[in-house]
Amino acid sequence: MIVSSLKGISQVILIENAVSGFFILTAITIASYSLGVIALFSVIIGTLIGKIGGADNTSVSQGLFGYNSLLTGMALFLFLSGDDRWLIAIIGAAITAFFTAAMIHFMRKTGIPILTFPYIILTWFLLLTTYRLTTFKISPELKPQSLSNWTLDIKGETNWLDGAVNGIGQVFFLDNNISGILLFIALFWAGWKIGLYALIGNFSALLTSYGLGGEYNLIFMGLYGYNAILTIIAVSLVFNENHKTGLLFGTLAACITVPITASVVTWLLPYGLPPLTMPFVFCTWLFLGARKVLPSF
Repeated sequence: MIVSSLKGISQVILIENAVSGFFILTAITIASYSLGVIALFSVIIGTLIGKIGGADNTSVSQGLFGYNSLLTGMALFLFLSGDDRWLIAIIGAAITAFFTAAMIHFMRKTGIPILTFPYIILTWFLLLTTYRLTTFKISPELKPQSLSNWTLDIKGETNWLDGAVNGIGQVFFLDNNISGILLFIALFWAGWKIGLYALIGNFSALLTSYGLGGEYNLIFMGLYGYNAILTIIAVSLVFNENHKTGLLFGTLAACITVPITASVVTWLLPYGLPPLTMPFVFCTWLFLGARKVLPSF
């Protein structure tokens, strides 16, 4: 169960490696001890529900029932407030395991992976309940903003080192250079190519967002990079059947996540919701779906 749970942690970045999962858990715990505890409990609960529920043993052992639960638990713990947020986070992680099972069933015939879609939708839904149900209290950091009063601020300092490290950290809501380095170690431990592609994806997102005139604080906090990292790994390596064009299309997909991220962030602004990994899911589905019809690419 522990090995499957550690693999579940690593599945967030599309790898199946218990040692990498341990590095990731360590990175989370270094940034925040309480967040590390929530992450561990969430992934164990998701994996346990898959095991008890009689899911395919291979899927459970690969950690495929743990990673969405992990992210949901972490997100709810961070984006809700109040003394009971830890309990809501754990319950949300459990519910996500059932949602994951349902999505696996619905998506099976398409041949398209569910990725982190269950976590995204459930987290958004639960955060929106805070406007109608007093039990749920949203974090003061998530403030709805009117687009009519929105102004773009691209001022600030350029810190390319922070941008290079923070991109991978933001996958797990981390803004800590040491944690970011540990996450890259986790990627390279699973395979040098995975680590290299992550670096390329993050660098592509940094250049694209900078070139398109994005806000400096978002760029160098890694908020454009993390979706690009996940996308290039998914499109180039994990779900790639044509290795000749894998890196080319993976890099292109990573760059495209930048305008998609900007669009999703703007779309969610009036609701005060975070974009999470929706740009990654949307862009990856776009490329994988197109490949089903255009197999030569």
